[in-house]
Amino acid sequence: MPLILMCGFPSSGKTKRTQELKQYLSENEPNRVVHLVTEDVDLSKNELYADPQKEKISRGNMKSSVQRLLNKEDFVILDSLNYIKGYRYELFCVSKSCQTPHCVILCDISPENAERFNKSRPESEQYDDKILEGLIQRFEPPVSTNRWDSPLFTVQIDDTLPFQLILDSLLKRKPPPPNVSTQCQPLSSTNFLYELDKRTQEIVTEIMSSQKLSIIGDSISIPGATDKIILTKNLTIGELQRYRRQFITYSKMHPVDDSNKISNMFVQYLNKSLQ
Repeated sequence: MPLILMCGFPSSGKTKRTQELKQYLSENEPNRVVHLVTEDVDLSKNELYADPQKEKISRGNMKSSVQRLLNKEDFVILDSLNYIKGYRYELFCVSKSCQTPHCVILCDISPENAERFNKSRPESEQYDDKILEGLIQRFEPPVSTNRWDSPLFTVQIDDTLPFQLILDSLLKRKPPPPNVSTQCQPLSSTNFLYELDKRTQEIVTEIMSSQKLSIIGDSISIPGATDKIILTKNLTIGELQRYRRQFITYSKMHPVDDSNKISNMFVQYLNKSLQ
């Protein structure tokens, strides 16, 4: 069902608004599940946003979770800063490919109030001053005239969420029509999905086995692929499965005529992702 993007400065009340909206949706649409997607809970906010690579991985994980959960029945709320315009556009394309509506809720707050609310948090939950300042400076506010930011609901500190308007925008509005870049094309063969799942899983298994005997910088030969995996770091099964899910999602939208190409395409995708 619809995708709801929370958006705003750090310490702007996004999580509080998310919980209010979740309760309202659960009470008024009891037959639909409300899924919450949030940032990596294994890292503190300062650890996450102090390292661009960790932040990038976290955004990728959230996007993958949205792709996995989004359907035509349930609600998905993404509770994060969502401060990058391009990232919001990517998520809009995800909802478009699922042919389901979406909306953006901006928790509008001044930088001064964000700093004040941050200081009122328990010390372990506060953003460092430099990180908070940097995130505020880099924030790209949603614009209602952008199709990926519309419909946009802007909420001030003392406002009550416009619950019914939000719900109506999600249930009474037609989803955006899919375009060439988001619409899943007909599968090129009846066995394509089976081969896609099987071969990518075999490659994940091969990498996990081979890297036990390899060191950083080694290349790993993959059966059925002419290219090799360049081992830039030790990979966990969780990381490989995440890349595998992303590749499968992409491949469903861009199937190939020859399933023998799958192995090499997945190896190339992994090498690019690991750079």
